[in-house]
Amino acid sequence: MSLTRRDFARKSAVTGAGVALAGSVGALATAPNALASTDTESAEGRPGHGHVGVGYGPLLPDPDGILALPAGFKYRVITYSGRTKLESGEFTPSNHDGTSTFDGPRGATLLVNNHELAGPRADWPHPVPLTEGLVYDPAAAGGCTVVEVRRDHVAEWVGIAGTATNCAGGNTPWGTWLTCEETEDKAGTNGFTKDHGYVFEVDPADRRANRNPKPIKALGRYAHEAVVVDPKRGHLYLTEDASGPNGLLYRWTPPEHFHHGRGRLRTLADDAGVLQAFKCFDSGGKFVDDLSRATRIGTVYGVDWVTVPDRDAKTTSVRKQFTAGQVTRARKLEGMWWADGGAYVVSSYARDESPVQHDGAVWFYDPKRRTLTLKVLIGVNPDPSKEGNFDGPDNITVSPYGGLVIAEDGEGLQHLFGATDSGRTYPIARNELNIGTEEEPEYSEFTGVTFSPDGKTLYANIQTPGIMLAITGPWKRQKR
Repeated sequence: MSLTRRDFARKSAVTGAGVALAGSVGALATAPNALASTDTESAEGRPGHGHVGVGYGPLLPDPDGILALPAGFKYRVITYSGRTKLESGEFTPSNHDGTSTFDGPRGATLLVNNHELAGPRADWPHPVPLTEGLVYDPAAAGGCTVVEVRRDHVAEWVGIAGTATNCAGGNTPWGTWLTCEETEDKAGTNGFTKDHGYVFEVDPADRRANRNPKPIKALGRYAHEAVVVDPKRGHLYLTEDASGPNGLLYRWTPPEHFHHGRGRLRTLADDAGVLQAFKCFDSGGKFVDDLSRATRIGTVYGVDWVTVPDRDAKTTSVRKQFTAGQVTRARKLEGMWWADGGAYVVSSYARDESPVQHDGAVWFYDPKRRTLTLKVLIGVNPDPSKEGNFDGPDNITVSPYGGLVIAEDGEGLQHLFGATDSGRTYPIARNELNIGTEEEPEYSEFTGVTFSPDGKTLYANIQTPGIMLAITGPWKRQKR
């Protein structure tokens, strides 16, 4: 049943929607051009364990030039493209992206790690190896590796190969990983032998389950970014990172009597279920054409869902199948995370292609109320080269210590940063690996931020050249 504009306007008048915050994560800033505040001061000016404010104190330079962390924290390199090797002998593939953790055998942690490799295999010195039985398209360079981490041992092997531009994705309640292709390339483009732009399922615990990869065409073919699963209703929510026009947020409703589980998605017919795009309207019932229109934290939009005409985009990209007024759009729809009974959704930034500019926003979709609430809004960063400002949120996770942990993919300096429930932000790590020059330094984005199942280790990647890191230290419950 759709939520009519009249219904939403009536509910808004009663509940004060558009003013009050809902859920557990607050605002980083209150309007565009207002930068997120940070807290890096420690007790009596001393960093580290004596820190009494929000966060863990100032970041200390790394003598090895990889990762600056607060006092008391340390990191371990898990994989490093071109240096560490797979069980089969090839080097770890490059361009680490979306990642999730799972309980492994005998106390190990398993991680599935996307490798965002676009275009022909020949363009990449370290593509995902074409392991027999695990290849979708032998002309494509991307895919996933599975990493097993123990206290004194790391092993890595191929989960899927021959896919393209594996960006983010998402874990499932049944213990698998959904890897998303952020491309619309069809067979014949870049030498590809098959169409791309799909979602695939990877099982970290059962290598046999990953043989003969099959795209989940029911979820559509477009520039996929991330996906989350509603464990109660069975819906999947998916983001699209695209422009010209801006991308969409999608919902897939499973067919009647379908039951989720390991490997079940790949059994679906190509047209199974219903794929829809979101359509928002404000408390007055007015249609919202783009999420960047929201300039106040706590803005709440009602959400309806509009069926996609051709989910496989045989002749026209999915997002281009809708005319003005049919759906709501947003620039750089990126990471997602399911928590608090709903989906956190990131829009990394908005520029000239959008009605209003910003340097990052996080929304929360409540499926029960069918509302979308603005939780985080970061104004345009005037100087990304200076420490203390954040921009370009991308991958995201909900912290077991409260609030959010966000991977930065902005301009200039790149951070992992936290946001408390009330909206205060604090740095967790800074990328110190300069892949540019001394005169013109350049730092790659962070990706794949996720905690270990026991909450003691924060995993994250530096995308270029491709480094997986495990961060440990005196984690603590963050004050509001």
